[in-house]
Amino acid sequence: MSDYIKFNEAVYTQSAPSIRECPPEGGLEVAFAGRSNAGKSSAINTLTGITGLARTSKTPGRTQLINFFSISEKQHLVDLPGYGYAKVPKSMKEAWQRNLTEYLQKRESLVGLVLMMDIRRPMQDFDTMMLNSAIDLEMPVHILLTKADKLKKGPANSTLIKLKQHLEESQVDDLVTVQLFSSLKKTGLGELKTRLGRWLTLPKEEIETDADEMQPNEIEPNESDTPKTDEI
Repeated sequence: MSDYIKFNEAVYTQSAPSIRECPPEGGLEVAFAGRSNAGKSSAINTLTGITGLARTSKTPGRTQLINFFSISEKQHLVDLPGYGYAKVPKSMKEAWQRNLTEYLQKRESLVGLVLMMDIRRPMQDFDTMMLNSAIDLEMPVHILLTKADKLKKGPANSTLIKLKQHLEESQVDDLVTVQLFSSLKKTGLGELKTRLGRWLTLPKEEIETDADEMQPNEIEPNESDTPKTDEI
């Protein structure tokens, strides 16, 4: 299904400080969220194959606006503000969070959320907060465990399995899927394109997240290699 999505034709269209300045509703949107150092912009650039489409910075937290990219007239990607690392006043961080929450709650074009977590530090406070917000809204979530190249294959797969088990135990695995991803090595790029292809082509009311669909087999987990995850 992703063959019909021309991710490489994505173009920047607009930035908005809040939902009130966002483009008019229309078509289908997939939003990307994550902590400021989770590799969000790099993932969007890798997905589209366009270097610099979503700006990356050596100073995490520079992305303070909701950034819109159009693939077609009816298919859009949205880069949400990074959170949790930038050296900015607390009041500004609180404003960012309000804008993120409002966007998730009120943006009718939004059909799914890609939530990025550094595989070495999954399920931090912000990750849990965003995941809970999406679950409360019955919003499909696809988790990218980014920077998978930073771990060896065994520990990386162990982290993936641990998180999948955690989602199953929390009884949210019908709404939340997870995969490994590396912008540097392009690990998991095909799987991500397939997931987004589904979201961006089906009518919103027909979108369902199938937990086992498109999930590859993993190496058996080694508990000693697996970071502890926080409770949802």
